[in-house]
Amino acid sequence: MVVMEKNNFPGRLTPYVVICWLLAACGGLMFGYDIGISGGVTGMNDFLIKFFPKVYERKQHAHESNYCKYDNQYLQLFTSSLYLSALVSSFLGSKLCSIKGRKLTIMISSLCFLAGCILCTAAQHLWMLIIGRVLMGVGIGFGNEAVPLFLSEIAPVQHIGAVNILFQLLVTIGILIANLVNFATLNLHHIGWRVSLGLAAVPALLLLIGSVVIPETPTSLIERDHFDKGEQVLKKVRGVENVEAELQEIKEACLQAKLVKHPYKELRKKHSVPPLVIGIMLQVFQQMTGINAIMFYAPVLFQTMGFESNGSLLSAVIIGLVNVFSTLVSLFGVDKFGRRVLLLQACAQMFLSQIIIGIILITKLADTGTLAKGPAIVVVLLTCTFVMSFAWSWGPLGWLIPSEIFPVETRTAGFAFSVSSNMLFTFLVAQAFLSLLCHMRAYIFIFFSAWILVMALFVVFLLPETKGIPIDSVADQVWKKHPVWKRFVKDGDSPEFQA
Repeated sequence: MVVMEKNNFPGRLTPYVVICWLLAACGGLMFGYDIGISGGVTGMNDFLIKFFPKVYERKQHAHESNYCKYDNQYLQLFTSSLYLSALVSSFLGSKLCSIKGRKLTIMISSLCFLAGCILCTAAQHLWMLIIGRVLMGVGIGFGNEAVPLFLSEIAPVQHIGAVNILFQLLVTIGILIANLVNFATLNLHHIGWRVSLGLAAVPALLLLIGSVVIPETPTSLIERDHFDKGEQVLKKVRGVENVEAELQEIKEACLQAKLVKHPYKELRKKHSVPPLVIGIMLQVFQQMTGINAIMFYAPVLFQTMGFESNGSLLSAVIIGLVNVFSTLVSLFGVDKFGRRVLLLQACAQMFLSQIIIGIILITKLADTGTLAKGPAIVVVLLTCTFVMSFAWSWGPLGWLIPSEIFPVETRTAGFAFSVSSNMLFTFLVAQAFLSLLCHMRAYIFIFFSAWILVMALFVVFLLPETKGIPIDSVADQVWKKHPVWKRFVKDGDSPEFQA
């Protein structure tokens, strides 16, 4: 007999459900590969010669400012166009998730990304490259909407944190693989960048296969009145027959959800303020740590500091390895230590790393010339400590927490706001970083450090702990007990009383 503990429903881990988690999490592999591949490709001379000849010419001039030689809006648009497209498509993905379910949304995500990948790989003109990136962005928007929801809804409550972090773990593995691919293709003249972009099809194919194998989530099935199928899937993913208690909770949550005809309108109501504010701000803060500036442009950044192309890509590979292994800390620690502890510890470590990097570059790196070997090694090490702390905190938890705090009636709509906020600020950082680097120089690290202080204060005063709390019990067990958010969520203030 399986014993049910408080806040836990009966269940056991089965090979089937683990395979489903891993296949769905390939959406993170697809996302991570794209993050990692962009910076390496934009640093390849053959790519620059074909699409950005002015940037290539500027790069060759030794007297050009270290901080400004890659400042080009079209070059930044190559990276950022994907995220602008993902911003818009995340809302379409939200609607599709509600109407047709998580499984179909994941399948469409993989197909759109594949189509964009093919166009980018075969590109002969800049417009082909940008359209391909836009299609890939549609895939990312749909995938980042559906995959974390799928993982949260199919995971048993005692493992929600670890299962959801599989998404971020696969993101970090994707980044590492991309860095290794860029390092290997750097000297494949004329076709190296095509090989790098073309291999993005591999994680998309894995996700496409996964979308065929995985089941629809019980919540999505019951939400769409497929009660018997929902019960069957719940028994299958839990590995037990006794699922009545959990099934009943899902049914009650979905019954409340049906009373909400317009979920986006529901998000404007007072009781939706806590999850909406937290869901959006966590994504904004995730980007304002400066992590994607480092991940997108790590090779470019290290070239700015004086590393040759090979050295800069090798440094990016080292950072990728640190990123992967540090995410494992979160995978095993998030349901043990909780969300807040990891976030606050990381704020302290990221703040110190960024401040010291900024000081070294301000005092040691002139507009021309290179950074001395000793300070350059210190900068790489500090970048590793920064990435390390992000990888076990704001990286995975920025996706986990929003996926577990919205009630079912606004879950897909609320998570769409989270995803779109992430994509918007990823777009802004990607589009502006090289220009900011040119104008702010090394003070850009001080700029990101200031944001990290704000993040820490947000966690201290506004972010409640959600460790071990069932996804459909957050309103009663979290918001109504929080000193700030309880003012927004009162007894009787829920959709069932507003019908």
